[in-house]
Amino acid sequence: MTQPTTKIPISSIILDEDIYPRKGIEPKRIATFAENLRDGFKFDPMEVEPDPDHPGMYRLLDGAHRWNAYKTTGVTEVEVVIKNLNGEDPLLYAAQKAIGPKQLTEDETRETARRAYTRNSSLSSAAIGKAIGRARRTVDSYIADLKAVTQMDMDIKLFRMNRLGIPQDRIGKRLGLNQASIHNHLLKMATLPNLINSDLTRGFTVFQVAEKHGWTEPMVWSLALEDKEDLERFKKLGWGLRTWDQWEWNDCDKRFGDDWPGRIPAQLIVHILYYFSKQNDLILDPMAGGGVTPDTCLALNRRCWAFDMTDRPETRPEIEPHTWTISTTNQLNSSSANKLTSSKEKPDLVIFDPPYFDKKAADYDEKSISGLPKKEYLEFLEAFFALLKQNAKKTTRLAFINADWRDFQGKPASEESGKGAILIDDYLQILNETGWQHTHIIQAPMSAQRFSAVVVSAMQKKRILGVTSRYVIILRQTG
Repeated sequence: MTQPTTKIPISSIILDEDIYPRKGIEPKRIATFAENLRDGFKFDPMEVEPDPDHPGMYRLLDGAHRWNAYKTTGVTEVEVVIKNLNGEDPLLYAAQKAIGPKQLTEDETRETARRAYTRNSSLSSAAIGKAIGRARRTVDSYIADLKAVTQMDMDIKLFRMNRLGIPQDRIGKRLGLNQASIHNHLLKMATLPNLINSDLTRGFTVFQVAEKHGWTEPMVWSLALEDKEDLERFKKLGWGLRTWDQWEWNDCDKRFGDDWPGRIPAQLIVHILYYFSKQNDLILDPMAGGGVTPDTCLALNRRCWAFDMTDRPETRPEIEPHTWTISTTNQLNSSSANKLTSSKEKPDLVIFDPPYFDKKAADYDEKSISGLPKKEYLEFLEAFFALLKQNAKKTTRLAFINADWRDFQGKPASEESGKGAILIDDYLQILNETGWQHTHIIQAPMSAQRFSAVVVSAMQKKRILGVTSRYVIILRQTG
């Protein structure tokens, strides 16, 4: 069946090596094709697909040598078939098209199989074999070592999620596993820590063990601190315990959480956990960002359900992707409510550290609430606090973390009108109106070290009063 063709500029076609199954381009073959073109020979149309990373461009699926020959002879437009692969792996499709006059070499088929499996470990050996013209057993031999690594990765992901108390139905959905597969993986959970514990007892540091076995440091800490009381965990982690209601640190603990806009110190989260939860309590983090809360929960033996709009299934499988959205009536949608609880359990403590108004808005996703106008930002918080109350236990505590916002940039303090500012009072008013009563207001200022000496000097000369305030507001339900 003849496929419809389209004429496009040769300059709009690119060769993407990520989906090119051969090891290189053969100059002799290009020269032969160029000579054929000069003699008036017409080639079959090349096949391309829209380039997902470059709008208006196309990447080659079939015809790399023809494409080079066209360019050599000065052709500016060519007939192509524009394909929509509908989820089919483009590398495997290109490999399948390469089974023709010049088939892929053994090295190329092996490398293509390995690249395809690395890109998508859910591909079966049979599917890869069909594309590259090899038997399933041959493909199995190509990717045996990769499968072993992927299998271990899956075991570690499941161990991490299970350690955080994430329900099995959520684990299955997140990792693409059915109940039987989860059961088989969980059978290994009893022995998976053996090598880790063995190295720890031999005197290796947590960092060394994490590096050796490809685990994260918080996961190793969760084993190293097994059966320890909270105070001893503080001591082992090198964290001093703040006794008063001012928590201040100059730096984040880089062992916990990813590099992230507005990254919160793990020291702050661990203090919230110490004072307002117990071991094995369920913690909810609805906007988990860089994952500081789940990491810290691993070290403090708390369970944790975490969500964020940025999906990182390979590095953060425990953070489920979800975007909290409100309707025109300022109500969060039903799917959001379902994320907050399971049929069996509700959180003991909610740690809510949302993107702050306006701060670092350019660094967040365009859907982030940080970039909303003031009125919409506060309306979102109002709807969210109401949703939390509806889906929490009477004993659930809420730890809300936020900061004063004033437009102090380039303006002497005496000239600030306060118009447009959002202060701690505004948050407290909304919280009280939605059924939350604060019991503690803890000062947790941001480090002033983020301002350079040059900036500080300029601010002082212009009498600008900056903002480093940040508060942890602890609340309980009023009724």
